[in-house]
Amino acid sequence: MPEVSRFFGIIIAMYYNDHSPPHFHAKYGGEQASLRIDNGAILEGNLSARALRLVDEWRVLHQAELLEDWTRARARQPLNKIEPLE
Repeated sequence: MPEVSRFFGIIIAMYYNDHSPPHFHAKYGGEQASLRIDNGAILEGNLSARALRLVDEWRVLHQAELLEDWTRARARQPLNKIEPLE
C-alpha cells in the first residue's frame, strides 16, 4: 500500500486499483480507517476523534491531489506524495 503522506504519526496511503468510491486509508497507532475523498465519511474502520479531526483537516486541504492520486492508482501509475499537515 503506497504511502502518500505522513503527519503527527498518521500514515495516509492508497491501494492500487482499489474499489470505488474514491477513498484513502489512514493508520494511527493500532487504529485504521478508510475515508471517502469527497466528504470524509468513514467507509470502514475507526480512528480516535483527534486523529479523525486531523485527517479530515488534511483531506479538505488536499482533496484535488487525493483525487489525482486516486486516478493514478486506478491506472497503476506511481502516486505523488502529498504535503503533510503542519
